[in-house]
Amino acid sequence: MIVAMDIGNTNIKAAVFEGSRLVKRWRCATDPVMTSDQYGIIMADLFRYHNLNMQAVEGIMISSVVPTINYTIEHMCRDYFHLEPRLLVPGMKTGLNIRYENPRELGSDRIANAVAVSALYGGPAIFIDFGTATTYGVISAKSEFLGGAIGPGLRMMNRALSTGTAKLPSIELVLPPQVIGKTTVSNIQAGILYGYIGSVEKIVEHMKHELGGSDIRVIATGGMAHLVKSNSDVIDEINPDLTLTGLRLIYEKNL
Repeated sequence: MIVAMDIGNTNIKAAVFEGSRLVKRWRCATDPVMTSDQYGIIMADLFRYHNLNMQAVEGIMISSVVPTINYTIEHMCRDYFHLEPRLLVPGMKTGLNIRYENPRELGSDRIANAVAVSALYGGPAIFIDFGTATTYGVISAKSEFLGGAIGPGLRMMNRALSTGTAKLPSIELVLPPQVIGKTTVSNIQAGILYGYIGSVEKIVEHMKHELGGSDIRVIATGGMAHLVKSNSDVIDEINPDLTLTGLRLIYEKNL
């Protein structure tokens, strides 16, 4: 078994793989105040609850966009799994030709997503990760990572509006039935959610135009993917395990 861990700004997603089969996945909060022992106890409890043996884990692959927590998680892996984890860093074999001006600037989660999309769907393809930030990536027919775009996530937009104004409240991220709202809450919901869906559609439209075709598959992952897909035809498929699958594939390429 191997463990794949994706450390994001809001959550840490983890999965246990037996070969190519995903056995179990879960998530916990990304908290820089927590110690390695606290994370270790969480992992031990999750393994025990799902009748999994931590000592059967043969390897750990990690992607992280939160450098300040890396040492804590690495220390947890050594103490509780008795393994030296592998952190996805530039120079690892990915099977991709990364056409980025400075590949070291590219987030490891985006690399993992690109590897998974290339392996599972082929190119050309566009992938969107609806996380704390909304990240877009493009894979060519030759398995090249061509680049992409980054924008704020829905929760970040909601938080920015409520903290940056004196009277506007934080709202539940639920799409109202119409854009012309009759209350302050429905006004904010319409502005944020319809505006956000529209921005996703426009970015994908431009990307397809730049790629020179409309028949290009769009793959989505992340917490808000279902909200966008249920209210737009821009997304072809949702894969909640895209990043974790990419980490597994990268681990196997670097054995």
